[in-house]
Amino acid sequence: MADHPTLRFHDTMAGAVRPFEPIGTEATLYSCGPTVYHHAHLGNMRTYVFVDTLKRVTEAAGLPVKHVMNITDVGHLVSDADDGEDKMEVGAAREGLDAWAIAERYEQSFVAQCETLNISAPTILCRATDHIGQQIAMIEALEAKGYTYRIADGIYFDTEKLDDYGTLGGYKREGQRAGARVAEGEKRAPTDFALWKFSAEGVQRQMEWPSPWGVGFPGWHIECSAMAQHYLGETIDIHTGGIDHIPIHHANEIAQSECCSGETFVNYWMHGAFMEASEGVKMAKSSGDFLTIFDLVEKGIDPLAFRLLCFRTHYRKNMKFSWKLLDDSVTALRRLRLRVAGLAEEGGEETGAAEPVIAEGIATLADDLALPKTLVFLQTQLKSKVLSPADKLAVVDALDSVLQLNLRGRDRDADADQARASTAAWASAAAAGGHELGNVIRAEVAV
Repeated sequence: MADHPTLRFHDTMAGAVRPFEPIGTEATLYSCGPTVYHHAHLGNMRTYVFVDTLKRVTEAAGLPVKHVMNITDVGHLVSDADDGEDKMEVGAAREGLDAWAIAERYEQSFVAQCETLNISAPTILCRATDHIGQQIAMIEALEAKGYTYRIADGIYFDTEKLDDYGTLGGYKREGQRAGARVAEGEKRAPTDFALWKFSAEGVQRQMEWPSPWGVGFPGWHIECSAMAQHYLGETIDIHTGGIDHIPIHHANEIAQSECCSGETFVNYWMHGAFMEASEGVKMAKSSGDFLTIFDLVEKGIDPLAFRLLCFRTHYRKNMKFSWKLLDDSVTALRRLRLRVAGLAEEGGEETGAAEPVIAEGIATLADDLALPKTLVFLQTQLKSKVLSPADKLAVVDALDSVLQLNLRGRDRDADADQARASTAAWASAAAAGGHELGNVIRAEVAV
């Protein structure tokens, strides 16, 4: 086992920050991606900035990362409790398009927002609809081991077979068990969840597939387990998501994955906290009343000011968002760039004094992604009386490889080159996940 003592991450399962010890010579990382029935909003994008920072910090510490992210384009119902319509069908009805077109549109929207925020492409970007076979195979394995049962609307996982179900979220069974008499066709227990849902009789869905149990579609949770294990193996190093995933989605992933393989599914669970909008700003995808990165660009706001705003709050704490806070971040980013530009004009040679400073900066980042401390650290080094201007620029370049705030600035040609490289990286990740990503239109994606 490779040992990287400089990396320390908060593990939700352990409830503590602990040294990161990857299974092999590269870290395996799985991130819950978007449900592409609408644009990702700023609160969603905060989570992906956190994931990008985690990956960049790990790589800066000298450890390569194999990163898999899913695209949920089927099976995520409007209720996490397996009730209601599929979100993709809802999106299709809302816009008068078919579900496949909705998925493509909002996948492209998500990628464009990621590129605008300098969020790097995963190694593999995989769609749920491209991995129906893997999901069916996993359900069959669970069925063979006796963890499933059938009711009128689908195949369900029997959580009562597990004494430790819900350990990740601290779930308490007491007072929430199903009654002594359960009506025919209902779940046996409130925590049981759908593995495969049947298409309603007499209704042809836009997204449905044949299966050993009948025509239908997979439940939301099974896709992440199937694709994570397909690409990364039975046990992975890190799994990320928002804190809203802890009590249901991630609890269900653990249950079905570990019952299928008999192995620990994830060694480190990492979760980002919520973004709290104020001043009348809404972030509700269900109502369509929310802000996106496109809205900021349309207002002439540098989108990387939002990235900087994210860094001012630790990823495990709720982040405040308001136009005033964003304006402050715009000002802070502009001042940082002006200071760095002044250093470049001063010129001079590096003295070698930057190396221990860079090591200290990376160590700060490696301590559970301490971005607020890192920003203070950077400001302190820029005021240093010991470092030369060239040394300070070396520190800026090293830290900005993680921060990705474009502190050096770029000319138009360099900006265009980076945009093309970023788009190519996302397209390559999509191809690795079994599908071709359409042409990503950055600023022109319809909002």
